[in-house]
Amino acid sequence: MADHQKIHPVVDVEAPPTTPLVPHGSFRSENGDPVQQNPPKHATVIPVIHSIPPKTERSRCCCKCICCTISLLVIILIIIGATAGILYVIFRPKLPQYSINNLKISDFRLNYDMTLYAKFDVKITAQNPNKKIGIYYEEGGRLSVWYIGTRLCEGSLPKFYQGHQNTTVLDVSLTGQTQYGSTLMTALQQQQQTGRIPLDLKVDVPVAIKLGNLKLRKVRFLVGCKLAVDSLTANNKISITTSDCGFRLKL
Repeated sequence: MADHQKIHPVVDVEAPPTTPLVPHGSFRSENGDPVQQNPPKHATVIPVIHSIPPKTERSRCCCKCICCTISLLVIILIIIGATAGILYVIFRPKLPQYSINNLKISDFRLNYDMTLYAKFDVKITAQNPNKKIGIYYEEGGRLSVWYIGTRLCEGSLPKFYQGHQNTTVLDVSLTGQTQYGSTLMTALQQQQQTGRIPLDLKVDVPVAIKLGNLKLRKVRFLVGCKLAVDSLTANNKISITTSDCGFRLKL
């Protein structure tokens, strides 16, 4: 017999190259899926951009409320300022003035229980220089006399109305009893030798201001007068060497 001819596969040079079923560097698992042994050397990292969530409806409402509140406050301040300016132009307010005209000591003695008893009579002048503003002096006003932080005596102020450009003179009787009278009396006697005894007169009175026909709410007048007298002897003439009164308003 003739020799068997060998059949060799013919390779088609024009056919595209075939892709292996299992890539190089991999092996099949028990289920037949390729398992990659080593990860790729160069992995590409994709940055994650977190998007900013849009404003919620609640935050928008809060912003609107804040803007409305600020606008309202600005409007109120403008109205108050305009009103105050108009009132100032119309009424031209001026501060009241106070002065101490006379100080008389009716009684000033040391008791058996070593307390110091004092009785003063003070004449105080109140001036209202305003042409269109009246002052109601209400009940509860007090006038007191102090020596170096110690209250010697006090008394009540009368209730009255002070009209436009009016001057009122008040006679106020003050009484008081102070502890540690012996020490205080010794200090006063030593101070009297210098011919200059410092005293503080304090006025605290509730008042109501009247603008035209309108009566405003109550405020407080606080008056402080710094005096210097030559003596504190009872039933003797006392000279006021210096007197300086200040005024402030307490709402």
